[in-house]
Amino acid sequence: MNEVIRVLENRKSVRGYKPKLIPESDLNQIAEAGLHAPSGMNRQAVKLVIITDPSVMKQLSQMNQRIMGSETDPFYGAKEMILVLADKTAPTYVYDGSLVMGNLLNAAYALGYGACWIHRAKEEFESEEGKALLKKWGIEGDWEGIGHCILGYPADPIPDPVPVKEGRILRV
Repeated sequence: MNEVIRVLENRKSVRGYKPKLIPESDLNQIAEAGLHAPSGMNRQAVKLVIITDPSVMKQLSQMNQRIMGSETDPFYGAKEMILVLADKTAPTYVYDGSLVMGNLLNAAYALGYGACWIHRAKEEFESEEGKALLKKWGIEGDWEGIGHCILGYPADPIPDPVPVKEGRILRV
């Protein structure tokens, strides 16, 4: 089987991580793969924020918990993430950001790491606290949080893929 197809068919979301950090070179390679996703009219209207600072991870976790209405860690113990932001002035920004997220998830798996898309970044960065973080990071403009790609070494073996539902491909 083609290696790319194998990655696409076998990648699974990971919801438990060891405390060990991914080497910076691999984290950069995953981010770079994300930026190679297709985008509407090749606008490339997506920014990535690589987050490894424990205090920022904790702050985002707490923001996400408040939005979710839960006290459990929405990042499943991950110690790092790649935050996907998209420029709202691009008509295809949500789709472009989603394609970037897909590339990040698949690249992480291809390199042997676990990853998971965590939602509520939109609400986080619509808040005053989120806007203050963007400003602190030097990000100006009208950006929407598309998602958090949490990543790391899986705490447990990555599960086998589940069978896909039948009847989802039509030929006309």
